[in-house]
Amino acid sequence: MKDLISNINKVFESRVRLGIMSVLMVNESYDFNSLKETLDVTDGNLASHLKALEEKGMIKVNKQFIGRKPNTSYSATETGIAEFRQHLKALENLIKEQ
Repeated sequence: MKDLISNINKVFESRVRLGIMSVLMVNESYDFNSLKETLDVTDGNLASHLKALEEKGMIKVNKQFIGRKPNTSYSATETGIAEFRQHLKALENLIKEQ
C-alpha cells in the first residue's frame, strides 16, 4: 500500500489547491476573481492557497493593469503541470488497485 500512495503529492491534498490546479491545467491563465468565483472561496482562503502553490513553484503570478485597474492572473508552471499529472496518475493507480 505504501508504494501506491508514495507519489501522492501533499501540496495538492487541499480541495482548494486541487481546484486551483485543475482550473489552471485546462486554462492558459486565470485571474484571481474568476478563480474565487469558480471555486466559491473567500479572498483570504484563495490567497493563502495561491501563495502556497507559488512558493512550491507550481504556479506563477502575473500582475498587470487593465486600464487603470490592477489584475492578477495565475498560470501553472512546467513543474506544476508535471507534478500535478504525477499526482493524478498516483490517484488513478490507487483507485485501480482497489
